[in-house]
Order: sequence, then C-alpha cells, then structure tokens
Amino acid sequence: MPASTRHHRALAAIVHCVGFLTAAVPALPALTTADAAAAGRPHPAAATAEPTMPSAPPAVPTPTRVASPVPKPKVSVMVAPASTPQPGYRIEVRNAGNAPVDTTVRQELPQGVSATAISDGGRQVRPGGSTATEVTWRVKLPPRSTTTLDTTLTSTAAQQPVTAPACAFAVDGRQPYDCATATWTAPGATAAAPSTQTSGWRGQVPALLAGAAVLLALAVVGFVTWRRRRPPVAAALASDGPGRIYPRPAAPRPTTRRRTPPVWLIVPVAATVLAATLGTAAWTATRRVAAIDTDSQPTNGAWKGSGVSGGLGVPLREDAFEFTVYRMTCDPGQGARQCQATVGVRNLAPEHHSWHGKLQRAYLANGNWVTTDEQATRRANQGRDVFAEPMAAGSRLVLPLVFTVNGDEAPQRLELRSGVFSAGVRVDVP
Repeated sequence: MPASTRHHRALAAIVHCVGFLTAAVPALPALTTADAAAAGRPHPAAATAEPTMPSAPPAVPTPTRVASPVPKPKVSVMVAPASTPQPGYRIEVRNAGNAPVDTTVRQELPQGVSATAISDGGRQVRPGGSTATEVTWRVKLPPRSTTTLDTTLTSTAAQQPVTAPACAFAVDGRQPYDCATATWTAPGATAAAPSTQTSGWRGQVPALLAGAAVLLALAVVGFVTWRRRRPPVAAALASDGPGRIYPRPAAPRPTTRRRTPPVWLIVPVAATVLAATLGTAAWTATRRVAAIDTDSQPTNGAWKGSGVSGGLGVPLREDAFEFTVYRMTCDPGQGARQCQATVGVRNLAPEHHSWHGKLQRAYLANGNWVTTDEQATRRANQGRDVFAEPMAAGSRLVLPLVFTVNGDEAPQRLELRSGVFSAGVRVDVP
C-alpha cells in the first residue's frame, strides 16, 4: 500500500475518534447525574444547584386562557307569539333546580303599545327613566316546574310586527336569570328583517374599481397614441419599367436606438399612478386609525361586516357576536346616574373571542356618548368581570351592562360590537 494512502487513512481515523469524543463529552455530566440519582447518591453539582422550573422556549406563545362555559341557568325563559289577530305572547318560565326560586318577570312593550289583557298577578308599569311601559310579575317558581304567563297587546294601525322581549330577574330586579324574545306578526304577514348599513371600505369598492378602470383606459389610449406616432419604415423600391420592380442596392442600415414613450405621456401616467397609490395608502391608514381609536364612531371605518340596526328584543348579528338588547333603564334624578342595559351576547364564531367594555357605547340625544362603566358593570354582575376572559365558541351570556351618564337625559341608542374592526350593531332604546 502506498505511503500516502496509509497516512490518509490514519488521519481519517484520528479525526473520527476526536469527533466522537467531542460529541460524547457534553453528555457525561448528565449521565453521571443520572447514574448518581439511580444509585441514591446526590451528585456534587446537583447538591449545590437549586431546583428550578424548566423555562418554555421564547418562541412558544403563551396560550390564551379561554373562559369556562357559563353554567346553564336554573331559571330559563321562553317566549312564543300567539296566532291571533291582536299581538299576543305566551311566556314560559322554567325552574330546573331542586329549590324554589323567587323571581321577577318583566316583558318590555314597544313605544305606543299597551297591554289589554294580562294573566293573573301581572301589572303594567312604567320604569323610571324610560318612556316605554312594561308588564311585570312576581312569581315563586316551585322546584322543577314551569309557569306560563300570557299577555295581549294593542294592535298597531298598519298591523306591523311587534317585538316584546321578556326576562326573569332575581328578587332585586337587576340581576337577570335569563331572557327571550319573540316577534308577533299579523296572520299572513312576514316579519321585517333588521336594516343593514354598509360601512367602511365595502361601501367604496365601486368607486375604487371605477378609478382603476379610468386609469387603465388612459394607459391604453396613451399607448395606442404613441404607437401611431411612430414613423413608418418605407421600403426602398425602384421601378425599371411597367410591371417590373427591382429593389435598390442594399445599403448598410444605420444603428438606431429603441424608441421610448415621449415625456408628455410618461409624466401624466406616472403622476396619476403615484397619486392613486399615495391616496389609497393614506385612506387605508386613516381608516385603520379611526377603527382602532376608541373615540371614533364604531360603525365608521369598520373592516368586517356591515352595521346593523334594530330595536329592543331584536337579535342583531355582526362579525362574531349576536347582540340582543332586552331592557334599558336609568336611575331617577339628575347629575351622575347609572343606566343599565340587559344584553344577550352569543358568540357565533368558530373559535373563542374576546370583547372589551370600551367598545360598548351609549349615545345621548345631543350626540355625546359614554362607554361601559366597567367597575359598575362588575358589581352588577356580582363581582364577575365579563370582559376579562374570551367567550367560548357557541356560548351565550345574558348580563347587565352599566353606563354612567350626567344630566337628566337617558341614552337614546346603544352601539355594541365584538372587536375593533367590527361594524357593530345599533339598538334604539326608549
């Protein structure tokens, strides 16, 4: 065997051994510690080190803690419209628990509508701070029982649909157990759908498409005009008699540069494209900032869904949530006073979803608005922060939202939404 081959093989063997030892050395302390632990003797290094919890890799995000599903209330409410010429409703209040429950049942009546017939024990009242009327019952529900209540209301002039939600409250009349709603329609008529309001960039898509079409047309016209202004290449032909055409002797063709579009075409097109790009970027940034800013209108600058409007007891769907406002009352008096809205929230998204108190607003008649009083809302929910944890997919809550207003005016409209970029819903409250 040649000497050079032997030297190469010896060198390769040495390098392989050194690499094996280098890879094995870092594992020796761990093996030694494991052996010592197996033998019941503490390793010297392990005896001096303090036990620490293993740290998660920095690239692994901390999972979001999803709110545990709210237990189904023992007291539930169902409302069904009656098939009668006059608006009528049947309210079923069920107690699924093993103990009797004292509850107050309230049915909200639209403005201009009053009750003509009420089942035993009910009465028609007007709560403080509201121009609407309601029918209330004080009911003691036996264990595992169902109580049925009935109302008949005055009909509207044009036989319009009438929505009258009902809620079962605790004895104090502020903490809701459950709520339900129903809309009576005249025989042969159909219920009117909630009105939608297009907002945000969706309403300006046609204008953007029209602008893009104009720019494309201008570019095509400019290109065609430039092509027509090119000088034709004349054929060098010579005639040597009738019917016979001979080409002229070939001559070297001078080298010419490729023609470029004229300046009068480049400058306007470039300026138009630049202006359109800058305008689109500025509009997009402005809309995003307006949507993120909690002082802006919720339904302006929205990127998801369309604004939906309705009244009390009408379920309104926006991007992720379905909101239903069942009741709105304010404390009597002047100065700083609290107004409480009983709201049903259902998460219709396929995943858990967070929502925030600062995005829920109550508007006064003068255009001023206030956000949710989170501390008062927590007290009204028996110390629970309803905005602290995301809502699980498919879950539903019925809860009070409290707004603190100044003066003797009551809110005229509520605006609720699930997220910053959601168009939200608008609910007119009496």
